[in-house]
Amino acid sequence: MIELRNLTKKFGDFTAVDNLNMTIETGEFFGLLGPNGAGKTTTISMMSTVLLPTAGEIIVNGEKLTRKNSEAKRKLSVITQEYSMRQDMTINEVMEYQGRLYYMPKKLIRQKSDELLEFAGLKDFRKRVVRHLSGGMKRKVMICRALMIDPEILLLDEPTAGMDALSRRQMWNLLRQINDRDLTIILTTHYMEEAESLCDRIALINKGKLDKIDTPAQLIEDLGKYAVDEMIDGKLTSSFFAQREKAIEYLSTAGPNAVFRNSTLEDVFVERIGSRLMKK
Repeated sequence: MIELRNLTKKFGDFTAVDNLNMTIETGEFFGLLGPNGAGKTTTISMMSTVLLPTAGEIIVNGEKLTRKNSEAKRKLSVITQEYSMRQDMTINEVMEYQGRLYYMPKKLIRQKSDELLEFAGLKDFRKRVVRHLSGGMKRKVMICRALMIDPEILLLDEPTAGMDALSRRQMWNLLRQINDRDLTIILTTHYMEEAESLCDRIALINKGKLDKIDTPAQLIEDLGKYAVDEMIDGKLTSSFFAQREKAIEYLSTAGPNAVFRNSTLEDVFVERIGSRLMKK
């Protein structure tokens, strides 16, 4: 279990994360959603100890997470937005280097590499140089590298950024399989469909503060499970309804171009976070 207690990060006079409190359960697939500059990456950076909190603390299974607490740090692996691998290394070399960093025996490095590359569908490409891999394959290698030390927690910061639709779906399937191994996953993403499909619970963050936290289904239900889109004064406007009958009733009185549909997590994001940004 991970607990964020009054977690705060300031850069001079700017508060990037503001008194954040939340609990993430063991084995949970947890999402952090928010607009650019909301504090998502800063939160991930503090959880990985790349950044130190200005105030507050992070507790992992009852232990305070610090840079000096090597046992707690070893429970976490991080996958950043950037491709943080040497481009002239082969996949084999990337995996071996990771194992050596953690003083793993050579036999175990080979065993874990075989297992993980097979799991990710990369075994046939293990001698290929990183610079010659597709973006999706590079992301998979980063995941395999992160899993070499058998972490209990995986921090994913925009893991599918820049991927095409097919590669993104393949990554989703891989992440689901990893989560099925009872690995706790914390994900930041700008793809609402991704968060809705993968996450058990989601925290909406705006200006470093927690706006709301719940399951995707409950967030959508709170907004209204059914939506009617229509053009009003040249602007696309959405109305939300808890009951299908009410939505259809409204649709019958709306304009000829009105459309009925099911609500999505993107609607929740736009209504709770986006509308506030547009007012400013």
